[in-house]
Order: sequence, then C-alpha cells, then structure tokens
Amino acid sequence: MKTQSMMGGALALALAAQPGIALAQAQGANVGDSSVTGNADEEGVGEIIVTAQRRKEKLQDVAVSATAFDASALADKAVTNLADLQNASPALSISDGGITQSINIRGIGLASNSPAVTAGVATYVDGLFQPPIVQANSFYDLASVEVLRGPQGTLVGSNSTGGAIFINTQNPLLGEGLGGYAMFGGGNYNSVQSEAAINLPVSDTFGFRAAGFYRNRDSFYKSVGPVGNDAGKLREGGGRFTAMWKPGSFQAVAKVSFNDRDSGGYAYRPILGTPSAAFRVGDIRTLSYDTPVAERQKAFQASLELRQELASGITLRSVTGYQNKRIKALNDLDASTDPNGITEDYFAGEKVYTQEINIISPTEGRFDWILGGYFQRNDIDVRIFQDQSGFLTDIVPKNQRTTTGLFAQGNYELVPGLEAQLGVRYSTYKATGSGDVKIGRGIPGFPPEGASVADLGGSHKDSLATGKFALNWKVDPDNLLYALVARGYKPGGFNSPTSNFDPERVISYEAGWKSAFLRNRIRTQISAFYNKYSNFQFNVVEPTTGFAGVENISTVEIKGVEAQVQGRFGGFGFDANVAYVDSDLASVTFVNTRTFGGAALGPQCPTGTPSSPPVCFNYTPFIQTTGGGPNLYAPRWTWGGGVEYEIPLGGEMSLTPRVNYAYVGEQFTYIGYSPLSDRLNPRGLLSAIVTLRINDKLKLEAWGTNLTNKEYVTGQLNSNEFYGAPREYGVKLHVTF
Repeated sequence: MKTQSMMGGALALALAAQPGIALAQAQGANVGDSSVTGNADEEGVGEIIVTAQRRKEKLQDVAVSATAFDASALADKAVTNLADLQNASPALSISDGGITQSINIRGIGLASNSPAVTAGVATYVDGLFQPPIVQANSFYDLASVEVLRGPQGTLVGSNSTGGAIFINTQNPLLGEGLGGYAMFGGGNYNSVQSEAAINLPVSDTFGFRAAGFYRNRDSFYKSVGPVGNDAGKLREGGGRFTAMWKPGSFQAVAKVSFNDRDSGGYAYRPILGTPSAAFRVGDIRTLSYDTPVAERQKAFQASLELRQELASGITLRSVTGYQNKRIKALNDLDASTDPNGITEDYFAGEKVYTQEINIISPTEGRFDWILGGYFQRNDIDVRIFQDQSGFLTDIVPKNQRTTTGLFAQGNYELVPGLEAQLGVRYSTYKATGSGDVKIGRGIPGFPPEGASVADLGGSHKDSLATGKFALNWKVDPDNLLYALVARGYKPGGFNSPTSNFDPERVISYEAGWKSAFLRNRIRTQISAFYNKYSNFQFNVVEPTTGFAGVENISTVEIKGVEAQVQGRFGGFGFDANVAYVDSDLASVTFVNTRTFGGAALGPQCPTGTPSSPPVCFNYTPFIQTTGGGPNLYAPRWTWGGGVEYEIPLGGEMSLTPRVNYAYVGEQFTYIGYSPLSDRLNPRGLLSAIVTLRINDKLKLEAWGTNLTNKEYVTGQLNSNEFYGAPREYGVKLHVTF
C-alpha cells in the first residue's frame, strides 16, 4: 500500500500518453540515446541516432554491430524490462537466475551467480554501470535502449567481453511548455498497469521532469504445499525526478530514481534429474514448498551529468553516480517438500560509486578524438543463513572492488570515405574481502556462533590493456563497409586467501556492411565475427577440500553471422533479425554437482570411509569429463521480427495491428550438458498489439504476449528452474497533453 500511495501521487501529476518517436526526437539525443528523424511515411525508415560512443552519430555510420530502440519501438516490440530485449535483438540471451540475470551476447557474458564473478556484458542506466543484482525492474519513461554486440574494450572497458547495453531515460524538454503523458491499463491475472510523466519547464534554460509507474498482478502459479505462498506475484513501483539546466554552451542534468519490487518469492521447481525432483507435483504452474518464501528488491540511483562546450568546439563531460541496490529473500532451496531440503534467509546489498571524465573533440576535419578517465567502487555485503534439518550454515562474505580506466580513441580519414579508427584503454581492478563459512551454530558440541570451516577473505589485482582497431569505408551515403579487431576482458577474483582465478579475455575479429535501399525505405545490417575466448570462469567443487568456488576451466571459440533489416512503405512497416552463433567449449573434468544438489558436503572421504556430510563425502562417482560442447547460455539460433500496417479510418483516426515473433534456440546452463537437467529448450514467442489512434492526444491499445501459451524454462538457480510467463493480454489507454 505504501508503494501505491507514492505512485498515486506521481501519476496524478500527468494526463498524457506514452511518448513515441516524436517526443524522443524533440528531446534530442543524450549520451547513449537513440532517436528517430525523418517522416517515415514519405521518406522510409527514420534515421536512428546513437551516442554510446559519447557523441551523436547515425547508427548506419557507426562501425559496430548494434540494435537501437526509441520508446515507441520498445512498446511495439513488447519490451517492458531488460529480459524482454532478447526477443528484439539478435545474439542476445538473458537467463533468469533469481538473484542475478545472466546476460550474454554472442555466447559471452555471465555464466555464474557467484558474488565473486563480475558481469561480462556491461549494462548502463543513464551512464551508470549496473551491478548484476536488481536488474529485473520495469522500464518506464525511456528515451532509448542500445544493444552493442562484441567486446567494447575502449569506451566501456572491463566487463564488456560480450558487449554493452545502454538504457537512457527521458530528459526534460526545454522550451516545449507544460506537457506529459499517462497510461492506464489492465489485463488477465488481475493485472493493473499505470505510468505517467510530466514535463515542467521553468524557463527556456531550466526545467524539471517527474515520472513514475506502478505494476500489480497475481502470481502465475498455484501453491499446493503445506505452507501457503504467493511466490511469483508482482507488485512494483518506482519514480524518477530530473532537473536540467542549459544556459548556452553548458548543460547540467541531475537525476534521482527509486524502485521497489516485491515478487512474493522465487517461483521455481526442482530440475528433473536432481535430488529433489521426486517431490515435483503437478505441472509447471504448481509450486509445493514446505516453508514460507519471500523476495523483495529495492534500488536507489542518483546521477549528475555536466557538459561544457568550449569555443574551440571541444566538449568537456563529467558523469558522477551513486547506486544502492538490495535484495532480501526467504528461499526454499529445494523448492519442494523434501524432508532433507534446505531453507535460506538471504540478503545481498551493493553500493556503487562512479565517476567518468571525457574530453571530446568536434568532428569537423579529418581527425577527431575522445580522451577519458573512469573510476568505480563497489561495496558488496552478502549474508546467507541456511538451515538443513536444524543444521545451520552461515555464509557471510563482504567485498570491495575498485576499477579504474584511462582511454583514448581517434578517427582519422585516410582518404575521402576511408577512415581508420584506433582505441586503447588501460584498466586496473582490485578486489578485497573478508568473511567466512560457519556451521553448527547453536548445536551442542559446536561453538555458540558455529565452527568456521572456510575463510572467504582474500584479495586480487589485475590490469590489462584493451582496445580496438577498425577500417571504415563509406562507399557512398547509403553504404558502409567495416572491418575491426577488438580486445576485451572481464576481471578475475578470489574465493579465499589462497584461491584466485584469472581474468577472462577475448579477441574478436569482425566485418560488416550497413546499407540503405529504395530511397531509405529498406535499411540493413550484416556482420560476421570470430572470437577467441580464454579463461572461462565457472563455479566448481574442489574434491580434496569440498570447497565450491570459481575457477578458470576452459577456452572457447565462437564464430557467427548476424543480419537485421527494417522497412517502411507508407503505412506498411516491418523488421527482422537473425543470428547464428557457433561456439565450442573445450573439454573439462569436474564434479557434477547437479547430481547431488551441490550442497556443502565436506572434503573427499579417505579410501574406505563412507560418506558422512558435512564431515566428508565421496565425490568419485560424480566426477566426469565432458567431450566439449557449446558455450553456456549461447543459443545457436536467435531470430525474429514484426510486421504492422496502419489503416486510416478518416480524420485523425487510424487502426494499426502489429504482430511480433521471437525465437531463442536451445541453451545449456551447466557443463554436464545433460539434455534432462542442463538444457533450456528452444522457444518461439508470438505477441501482438492493435492500436486505435483517435487523435494525437488519445489512443487505445489491445495487446497480448505469448499468444500460443508456450511453456518454457527461462533459467536455473542451483538445482531449480524458472519458467516464462504464460499468455497475458489486456488493454491500455494512453493520454497525451
């Protein structure tokens, strides 16, 4: 109710419809923004402007594989949160891991939910790097989203072995007058949706923008266990307040946002082939827990961007940020009524402090450049208390990470139309931590606070030079050819004072062609790539100690092709994308934890001694060697697209039906490659939206997602699996002023 009250105040500020292309265009492009220009009906596909490279550029002129969406395109593709992006962008997979989301591009990113491992796809909101926790928040009042594929080792640096995602929210519209939008909707599962924003210009140089949203729906699941639960429900709200001052050549943008998301607890079931699978009941929409569950995520973010354009045309830019993200959860780790199951009280909190400085040259002349420096500090606090039949395990790590970077990128026109681009970045990373694992708290024979069985402290340092070299040939105004080689890396880390793991590294070779045909009515992107990926980081168990930690287990080769097309002929529009990714993870010998649940079972028992967890355990029957296979979370095929047609109804009225389809191929989540327990089956999802536009102030939408009611697994956490949403449908009313 508290969230409802807060959002009710924010929503009452505005009476306007969801911003579309025109609103994004009026604002102009901020760093990371994309906007659309041109009259689509008369001139074909509107031009997309991206600024992930710190300056405004046409997407078709940038030598990088990317997909960009403005607010209208996100709505058309039914993208309401980060995970939905995989249904609209090729070679992108986002797997639900509960605590974290495993984001991978071209098969590279994050394959471990260990707090010791950093992300491999750098995600930014308004220029601030996002930690991998608390990323399931709903989108609202966005200006644009950009998905960049391939290592971004110059301007992004570490944590970008797979690529980068830039999420950019709307700024105040100066000189536009009072305005805004509101959206109200409802649907099945008693869902309620509302969103609004109001633009408050104080003068031609100063203005405010306030935006907020609220979502509420019932769970997709039925709880039949002995303890009642509401796992899988959704109650979420958030707000954002932005102030912008732009007196001449100086610009300051300050943003503060908050988000509160209550899911009722993780809705998952035991994976087939794991120890608690025998306790599964009913279908995938049936949960049977024997303990209460809960899960709540909160996030706060504040940023300040300062830009000053000098008389020479050089721009000075500063972005300062602070974030505080928290997860509190009560978990039934066996997701069943298994009498040997484990319950868990979980907390994770992360505070992030960032600062970036850029010096950006003008683009006139044959040579332009960017210089920059970066600082980031992450303070991470995790507290995990587990109970297995009265035997308590306390896991309490506390870490601090510091990342720095110095970078430069220059573009030089060798001859008219042919440009050479060179970027280099030097990054440093330092991680320190403390904490331990204790067992037996409160049990006779153990110390009152428990016996320490593992030290989680330690430290790690690494540094690396990364970058990019590219040749870009602008054949004519409608065609760009490019070839590049790029290097990226993801930092290493530590498991204990005596156990470290090395950084992941990737070398990527890519060639591409971007083109426009038929007077810009059709626009295409085609690229091919080859990646050499080393020091793959993954959670494994060391049998001699029984300690589970992260190790560098293998190398990976990844190659593939991608293609995108957009078309517009009057009221008829379409888009399509496809990616083929062939990956090969080298052979690995390991303890298959899926077959015994992966709990802390102690060191290897001496020969002839029977297993007696947690004193000792015989791991020998569970040790196996793979013959290699595809990289984890790397679907071989992803493809999809959409088609729409605007039907005039007279006057300002029109009716536009649109249909979207997205296919994500099979993925493996674990190096055992079991088709029963380690695989996410392929899925194809159909969605549709029908828009009745009454005038430029009012429109009504009927929408539906997963129209075929496909049942599919979206991810795994330990020995449990998550499921995708069933068929959802509803209506929305948009009002603009």
